[in-house]
Amino acid sequence: MTATRAVAVHRHDATARLIGPHSLHVAAEGHGPGLPTHVQAGSAVRHWNGGLVVIQDDVQALALTEQPGAQVTLLPLPAGPDGALVFGEHLGNKAGKLDREAALVLPDGRLVALGSGSTDQRQRIVVVAVDHTVRLVDASDLYAMLRGTVAFAGSELNIEGATVSGSSVVLFQRGNGATTATAEPVDAIGWIGLDRFVAWLDGGAVPVLDRVLPVALGSVAGVPLSFTDATALPDGRLAFIAVAEDSPDTYRDGAVVGCRFGVLDGDALVCVDVLDEDGAPSGLKLEGIDWCPAQPERGWAFVVVADMDDHTVPATMATLLVEGL
Repeated sequence: MTATRAVAVHRHDATARLIGPHSLHVAAEGHGPGLPTHVQAGSAVRHWNGGLVVIQDDVQALALTEQPGAQVTLLPLPAGPDGALVFGEHLGNKAGKLDREAALVLPDGRLVALGSGSTDQRQRIVVVAVDHTVRLVDASDLYAMLRGTVAFAGSELNIEGATVSGSSVVLFQRGNGATTATAEPVDAIGWIGLDRFVAWLDGGAVPVLDRVLPVALGSVAGVPLSFTDATALPDGRLAFIAVAEDSPDTYRDGAVVGCRFGVLDGDALVCVDVLDEDGAPSGLKLEGIDWCPAQPERGWAFVVVADMDDHTVPATMATLLVEGL
């Protein structure tokens, strides 16, 4: 089930450039009581239900927009512990946040937003139907299975990406954890049968990983790169983003020193530095990526979102144009 670790090849003959970055503000009529007037922490993005949805990891609401640059409205989610809608160190309740870091869209149209699993509090999944009906799922059995698969979870489980690819749900483990006495942190990709995942989501038996691929993504300025999100390409390959964040474990944030875009083709990984509009290496902490249905004549286009790791600064959305891969 587990393959030999795949090593990413850093390509210098390709480009990945951010175009049109803009802050995500909520329309005056589009937010509810107790919720911020901007998207606070963009942790995933998906095309869903005729528009775009941005997952926030520390706010109990999904951010909806028709297209990049359009106004944002909020779809409230059930309150968290102690009735909280917003979490953070500035509020003294960061430990209570559900930490939704990944999202996928099922073939039946349901949106599934997954907690990272990095703490017991973060083992819940939000399922949203196309009519905006919300259901919360206690996924502790699924996360226990993932955590118990050491080749996938390493020293600390931290799910940061999820997508549907063919007949599988593909999960991306971010290896930014701390080393323990028994395990090292690991970046890895895991595959679960889509039918078994859906059956579990609807009350069936917990599925297992069909396959695990540990990966080595390289480093920037001595800081290891680790997965922050991924999306499926139409041809079956997987595209991902990875960030070099100088953080001591899965709980605490750190300085971002680099970001790369990459593609997984079979067991081969290639990646390229993400640049800003001026061609300089981007310092954004990109945490969400999705394939754009409308593609340029040359290269690829993706929508991406960045978490600014500052509750006073709106999350950023941009187009990522990739050429040469």
